[in-house]
Formats: sequence, structure tokens, C-alpha cells
Amino acid sequence: MESLIFYELYGKPSKNYAMKKMILPIRYALALSGCLIAYFLLLALMGLHTNPVFSFVNAAISAFGIYAAIKSYKLEQGNEFDYSKGFTVGILTGFISTLIFTIFFAFYATELDKDFLPALLETVDREYDDSIGIISFVVAIMGFATSVVITLTCMQLFKKSHNVGQQENLLEHNREDDLAS
Repeated sequence: MESLIFYELYGKPSKNYAMKKMILPIRYALALSGCLIAYFLLLALMGLHTNPVFSFVNAAISAFGIYAAIKSYKLEQGNEFDYSKGFTVGILTGFISTLIFTIFFAFYATELDKDFLPALLETVDREYDDSIGIISFVVAIMGFATSVVITLTCMQLFKKSHNVGQQENLLEHNREDDLAS
């Protein structure tokens, strides 16, 4: 029973089906995290990486990367594009890039620039714990939240519209199906 449903939804499965499904989000996540890391290092060269205001640009970079991943997936799928699958591509792209960037952030703060964390914490209230674990956790949570919001926003652009023009086409298609029955 499960295999019949699987064949109807996805076609004939291949040995590497799960990996093929993940290639697009991984590819875009690597590019996105590379851009986020490059932007962070550019800020570090200018001495601006301790100012949290510049992290708003991270959201714009993430928005572009997630949008590009979903758009690529939609172009690949054509009429088979589904909201939930497009949403999954966006979330996976955002979450994977967030994990990669968070690992880089922790490595940078602990190995490359030991003065970074104290300098960063001077710009915010000093009542917080200044351990790298807590700061990395906050970076990850901010990245995950941004990914969810951006994916939801992007999917509004890609979802099938309920506009009158599309409804008319849908009604014509349904009439043809009824006549064929």
C-alpha cells in the first residue's frame, strides 16, 4: 500500500532518492552560508563585526538565498510545484546555512579572534552570560527564526494564487474532467 502511494506521489524511487531530494537545499545552503561568512569577515576587516546592527544585512542575504532556492525548485518542478515541498526547500536551505554559519561563528570567536566575544558583549547589556555556548545558541535561534519568517514570506510569492483568472482556468479544467468521466 505504501509503495503504491509513493509511486503516485513521487514516481519510481531511485536508490539515492533521499539524497537527490536534499541536493538543491544543500547546494543553496552552502552558497548562502558562504555569503554570510564572507559578509561577516568583511565586517571584521572593517572592525564593524561587533556591532549587532549590521546583522540585519544577514536577513537580506538569507532572504535572497532562500528565495533563489525556492525559485530554482519551482522551476525544476514546473506544474508539479507544491507549497509544502517548496516550504521544505526553504526551511532546509535556511536551517543548514544557519548551522554552518553558527559553527563558523563559534570557531571564529574561540580560535581566530579571542577578543571578539568580550568586544561584542560590550555593545549589549553586560548582565548576560558571556560563554560562547550561549552566544552561539542565540545566533542559531536568530538564524532559525529568520529562516522560518523568510520562507513563509517567499512562499507567498510562489504559492498558487486564488485570483479570478486562475480560478477560471481551474473551472475549465474541472469541466473537462467531468466531461471525460
